[in-house]
Amino acid sequence: MPFELIKSEPLFQGRAFKIRRDYLKTPDGRETKIDIVEHGGSVIIIPVDNDGNLLFVRQYRHAAGMDLLELPAGTRDGDEPFEECAAREIREETGMEAGTLKKVGEFFLAPGYSTEFMGVFLATDLRHNPLEADDDEFLSIEKIPVKEAFAMAERGEMPDAKSLAALLLARPYLEKYL
Repeated sequence: MPFELIKSEPLFQGRAFKIRRDYLKTPDGRETKIDIVEHGGSVIIIPVDNDGNLLFVRQYRHAAGMDLLELPAGTRDGDEPFEECAAREIREETGMEAGTLKKVGEFFLAPGYSTEFMGVFLATDLRHNPLEADDDEFLSIEKIPVKEAFAMAERGEMPDAKSLAALLLARPYLEKYL
């Protein structure tokens, strides 16, 4: 039984997202309100080099208060197609261009409060072809063998949900490295 939208009101317009408040009627007739982060979508990339290493980025995440090891990812520019976003982001974040990009899945990042929908791409046939990084990104690249990356994830050493979800979706394509 669906919830019924009564009205929405904008609360905040940021650089990467908006926040709105939705007023809803619940299936049992009560009224409630939910704050929603409106996000235009993003991508996460699983870059695999010719030696069977995954390319991760390590960057400071202020909300977490620490540096996190993550797969390269980024936000779409407006209505930019997901594949074009993935092709751009891998070059910006790792300096590598993917000869082959294969979509391996998609998911909502946090559907309890956000509309952000992520496309997941496996990137292979990598070659050096960087784009300039975003001004606010300070990244270091870490090459980790596929088998070790999965072991790190299983040991809880990779507390980034999007990277964990992407690894799970890409696992069938990475079996030959495990």
